[in-house]
Amino acid sequence: MDEASLRADMIEGLEHELGEPLEAAVLTVLQRVPRETFVDDSPYANAASDEAGTRVLAPATAVRLIGALDAAEGDDVLVIGAGVGYSVAMLAEIAGARHVHAVDIDREAVSLARSNLSAAGYEAVLVDRRDGANGLPEYAPYDRILLEAAVLEPPRALRDQLDDDGRLVYPRGNAVQTVAAIETAPNESAEPDDDAPPGFRTVETAGPARLRPMLVDGEQRGVERNRTRREDAERAEQGHFAPHGWEQEWIDWDDRL
Repeated sequence: MDEASLRADMIEGLEHELGEPLEAAVLTVLQRVPRETFVDDSPYANAASDEAGTRVLAPATAVRLIGALDAAEGDDVLVIGAGVGYSVAMLAEIAGARHVHAVDIDREAVSLARSNLSAAGYEAVLVDRRDGANGLPEYAPYDRILLEAAVLEPPRALRDQLDDDGRLVYPRGNAVQTVAAIETAPNESAEPDDDAPPGFRTVETAGPARLRPMLVDGEQRGVERNRTRREDAERAEQGHFAPHGWEQEWIDWDDRL
């Protein structure tokens, strides 16, 4: 079968799985973005996979995230977790390539995403090696921010870089995740939302989802892990003669949330 036929079969399968027709914007990008440029092995199978050490989202997961983001032409979009670049390309098709910015903590993933996006005709997208917990403040504020990694609560820097009328989408949870879209809650009408960060409200949920947890610098591939509390005790007792673990200081998530 040719690529167009495979793409049509994938779309039909997604509509069957999701139980409803795809939104017009999402349907258009699925038809236009050549997934085979980004995924070598069975690109149109509705399954997650690994590509050059990077996790590739299943098409159904990508559709849930892109649909919840509800981006429009001309929106400034930030993607945290460029991966192979497929969902970045989908957003470039919607918003325009020069309006889309993506970061990834893994340098190899950045190189791969850049190469794939260029091959697919989206070379105007900016992709940079950054700690996604810090966002990309140089181009803020953003109308839309997509976090392609699971968190209980999006890092504060991402919330701060969101435009007042913007929307942030992320997989919420640990083992069990739900795609959540949040927006700023008007002070005068805000109701408590136990799942959304302070000052925000959940405006849409979809799911289920299963993405890997968010990493910060010191946790990515090729970098030694953080030390454990047991190793801290060994360090205190043995000093620099301790045999294990002194590669990184603790990453304090409290400073990021």
